[in-house]
Amino acid sequence: MGLDLSTDIVTLTAALCDVESVSLGEEAIADAIEEALRALPHLTTTRHGHTVVARTDLGRAERVVLAGHIDTVPLTDPPNLPVRREVVDGEEVLYGRGTVDMKGGVAVQLRLAHEVREPSRDITFIFYEAEEIEESHNGLKALGDTRPDLLAADLAVLLEPTAAAVEGGCKGTMRVEIRTKGIAAHSARPWKGHNAIHDAADVLRRLGEHEERSVEVDGLTYHEALQAVAITGGIAGNVIPDACTITVNYRFAPDKSADDALAYVQTVLPGYELTVTDLAEGARPGLDRPAAQSFVAALDVPVGPKEGWTDVARFSALGVPAVNFGPGDPNLAHHDEERCPTAQLREAEAAMMRWLA
Repeated sequence: MGLDLSTDIVTLTAALCDVESVSLGEEAIADAIEEALRALPHLTTTRHGHTVVARTDLGRAERVVLAGHIDTVPLTDPPNLPVRREVVDGEEVLYGRGTVDMKGGVAVQLRLAHEVREPSRDITFIFYEAEEIEESHNGLKALGDTRPDLLAADLAVLLEPTAAAVEGGCKGTMRVEIRTKGIAAHSARPWKGHNAIHDAADVLRRLGEHEERSVEVDGLTYHEALQAVAITGGIAGNVIPDACTITVNYRFAPDKSADDALAYVQTVLPGYELTVTDLAEGARPGLDRPAAQSFVAALDVPVGPKEGWTDVARFSALGVPAVNFGPGDPNLAHHDEERCPTAQLREAEAAMMRWLA
């Protein structure tokens, strides 16, 4: 298929969404994006797997990265493609997989690549694969591992859905497992054993009594969260369980390192052995940096913290300040009724044009 980058932002978003690109199935959409970008002589375009990178090289004083993933979560049953346009309560809405997460943001990138031939800053456009699945497949991670020079910039903007507001940085996330040990016995004679599930009560009590913290970082307030998210134990309905595992998720403010986060959880759960099963550092918003300040001033939209985790953390790890900005309500990402008001697509495109044109 061919992509017409000269068309309007809503039509382009619909065209991108209609190319099914569930994670690990991005070849067709990567081909289409690569073909469209190679036709633009002011860009140098390269392909890395199913990740496409296009760059200007105008010798500007600043370079910015605009990044977005081209994969989606699986379709619904029946499929929520092709997209459809409807008017709901007087507002035009685009329905379908990817309209929020995040082909609207990808469409903004492509429109900028086509329309802004002499940008005020040099731009690196990154369209990457496999964000929605295991980190080992992530195209942005692969670039960071093999071509970190392509991520170098004064500012990175990840066009994830933010309802067209700026969300600075992101929180870190850590999952730990806590195991309690007991002694198996027949449930008719529990005094012959020791119930490991009952021992989980102390862990759950401490988590329930824990007061969540709010932390200000670079002028933005992040709300931390420490919660039990799973509990497993027992092998049969007539056996006293000799083991129990509680999984705890800690979403921590980006002023903490991974070591800081683990140490904090240990203070909440003293005496328990913690096994880290998943960890991703957060990202400071870097709003004190000149490039970030000019971005916020040019867009003139609300600014807040990113309360979840996004790939901006990969840029932060390289010393590049990074923010999230894109069309679509993040609460509707992955939703069966995923949808985006077309006005948000136009607003996001116009805001980025103000900054770069």
